[in-house]
Amino acid sequence: MDSPHLRYERNAIRKGHIVCGIDEAGRGPWAGPVVAAAVILNLKSVPKGLNDSKKLTPSKRNTLFDEIMGSATVGVGIVSVQMIDRINILQATYKAMEFAIGSLHPKPTLALVDGNRAPLLMCNVKTIISGDATSLSIAAASIIAKVARDRMMLELDQQFPDYGFAAHKGYGTEAHQRALSVHGPCAAHRMSFAPMKSMVFKPPLTIF
Repeated sequence: MDSPHLRYERNAIRKGHIVCGIDEAGRGPWAGPVVAAAVILNLKSVPKGLNDSKKLTPSKRNTLFDEIMGSATVGVGIVSVQMIDRINILQATYKAMEFAIGSLHPKPTLALVDGNRAPLLMCNVKTIISGDATSLSIAAASIIAKVARDRMMLELDQQFPDYGFAAHKGYGTEAHQRALSVHGPCAAHRMSFAPMKSMVFKPPLTIF
């Protein structure tokens, strides 16, 4: 597979578009918010080494996060566990994308979105399967979303130290399952997800 490139972006710019890449982090975990990022790259100053966030080390992601924030136009959208439970994770993901793109200035006229399902946004949308591995704008968004969410999970680990959020970031690992079996779910858990549905909820604290 090719490395991420700018062909989608350059083609859109030639047609007069302001183009952003959008990606999300946190659709699958049992706990924590879902986070989306929208990125308009400065094509004259694209950080070197951009790639799908899953292919990068935490150290490299953090370095690129700072470089993207310093060179690009970035919007971040966050949807809480309470809203995830209320509207479901797919709709919450789309809502996070709406929030992310809504915070961009200037407003994009075309969004490149990772995946094959197009959310309804305030601009045109082009979906790209494996977009985080082919579009540099989407790759940049994947890094912003991943790092931003990971940092939120570190904060949740401080509030709820019994669950190991710093290690697994809310995903359904064996360690997370064991913690749930001992402590029950907390306010950071998505109660609409299995296995929390049948568990006793612990009193909430203030969270994302």
